[in-house]
Amino acid sequence: AAGMAAPTMEERKACWGARDEFWQCLDSHGDDASKCEKLRRAFESRCPQQWVKHFDKRRDFLKYKKKLETEGYHPPEAAGKS
Repeated sequence: AAGMAAPTMEERKACWGARDEFWQCLDSHGDDASKCEKLRRAFESRCPQQWVKHFDKRRDFLKYKKKLETEGYHPPEAAGKS
C-alpha cells in the first residue's frame, strides 16, 4: 500500500493521548507552544504526520469557533454605505 499503513488501535490511542496532553498544555499556558515543546514532540512522534497536520488545523478551527461563540461574529463594515 502506498504511504503509511493504517495505525493500530494501540497506536491511535497513543496518538490521541499525546494530542490531548499537548492541547491541555496549550490551554493551560494560553497557547504558548514553547511551554509545551516536550509534549509537542511526543505528539509528533506518536502520530502520523498527516494526522498532526489535521489536528493542528482542527485546533485552529475549534479556537476560531470558540472565539466566535464568546465574542460573537462582527462582520466588517459593509463598504460603500455611509
